[in-house]
Amino acid sequence: MSKERIVITGVGLTSPLGNDLGTYREALLEGRSGVSSFPVRNMGDLPAGVCDFEKTKYQNRKEVRVGTRAGGIGIFCAHEALAYAGLDLSGLDPSRIGTYLGITEHGNVETETEVCQLFDHYEEEVKYWSHHHNPRTVANNPAGEITVNLGLTGPHYTVGAACAAGNAGIIQGAQMLRLGECDLALAGGVSESIRAYGIFAGFKSQGALASHEDPHKASRPFDRGRNGIVVSEGGCIYVLERLEDARRRGAEIVAEILGYRINSDGTDYVLPNPERQEECIRQALDNAGIEAGTVDMVSSHATSTPQGDEQECKALRNVFGEDTKTLINNTKSFIGHTMGAAGALELAGNLPSFRDGLVHATINVDDLDPECALPGLVVDEPRESEEGVRIILNNSFGMLGINSVLILKKFED
Repeated sequence: MSKERIVITGVGLTSPLGNDLGTYREALLEGRSGVSSFPVRNMGDLPAGVCDFEKTKYQNRKEVRVGTRAGGIGIFCAHEALAYAGLDLSGLDPSRIGTYLGITEHGNVETETEVCQLFDHYEEEVKYWSHHHNPRTVANNPAGEITVNLGLTGPHYTVGAACAAGNAGIIQGAQMLRLGECDLALAGGVSESIRAYGIFAGFKSQGALASHEDPHKASRPFDRGRNGIVVSEGGCIYVLERLEDARRRGAEIVAEILGYRINSDGTDYVLPNPERQEECIRQALDNAGIEAGTVDMVSSHATSTPQGDEQECKALRNVFGEDTKTLINNTKSFIGHTMGAAGALELAGNLPSFRDGLVHATINVDDLDPECALPGLVVDEPRESEEGVRIILNNSFGMLGINSVLILKKFED
């Protein structure tokens, strides 16, 4: 694999705080929560992060009906990313465009709906089961939905990496560019989580579902009173290119991918392992060829679960020490946990820091847990980095002990 420089030239997203990077970033700097009360089948109203994008902007109504919610999110984000990058597909070879999406789940929404309808209205008669079920639930959906919608003929697949998937999709895209498997990559992560009541029920039975009388305050990483995850939907897809290709077409470069690492805890289905998280961070730094002290900001994974937040803080404290100038923030406090989209979507909200030097805050920390009192933790108000932001480290961890770390730098010739 070559070590060609890989850059981001396009960003397309939908989030509980808006459907473009500018709107999303503005809300983060203003400290506005995107979590609201959402009706969940069989469970009542629960805190959730809900996206409100124009579903028929790039699909007709039939296509929306036939496809999946995750696929629709992916299609919207892919189109927006290409537009951001100033790319016209008519001038590109579709066989040289790869699509790599991180996911936690997909097709659950439509499957649950089919099951409920079968029991409630059709006396369990399977002849009423939708013939769209199989393409909705195969492992390569929703990446495949994007290629069908855009007419792309290059490689596509999803990367199942639990809540580390957003980072994993980006890493996969960078690797495929370096291997020469494609000349342009659509890479990132998507999630339809809130439309499937099984996700909520699973976290509730696990004792890991957030509750709070005010949904805006339900997601509260690092706070002593945190009590679980706020389930959210969303997506973020990046256009990745080799630097020489981006330069050749005069593209505006958003950031450069500097290093990455994925590893496994190998210890538990759910409980994170801080030693392996620390190892993943250190190996990503080695891959990037930098020291921990050169990292200007860390986007933490912290999900607002008691043990999860504490374990990540142990790993970060061990890597960065007590005297670090590295600033640390958290985006889930604003939008909840967007599962497969989390790594990509949380990174997006921090990318403008390369330009303005501001690190958005972590909100809802009313009573900081001493075990999470990290040096450099940015709480309540944005903080300006003393020397600007040149390097961002993005943590994203998932169930079954999968850890991913992605490091980006401000682009410099």
